[in-house]
Amino acid sequence: MATRFLTLADVSEILNVSGAQAYSLVRSGDLPAIQIGGRLQWRVEATELERYIERMYAETRARTVAQDAEQH
Repeated sequence: MATRFLTLADVSEILNVSGAQAYSLVRSGDLPAIQIGGRLQWRVEATELERYIERMYAETRARTVAQDAEQH
């Protein structure tokens, strides 16, 4: 069975970013997450991470197309 929830360490490893950057994505709301347990540790649902990645691909494409249009 695939893991449903990821730790911020998992997220930072998957995205190849620092733990602080993963935390910032969650705190800003860019990457939806929940807090669980007595220590309120952050967990990101794997499907939310995939949605975030797809959204970043779409935003990057749109930005690149706009930049290309400005240059021509």
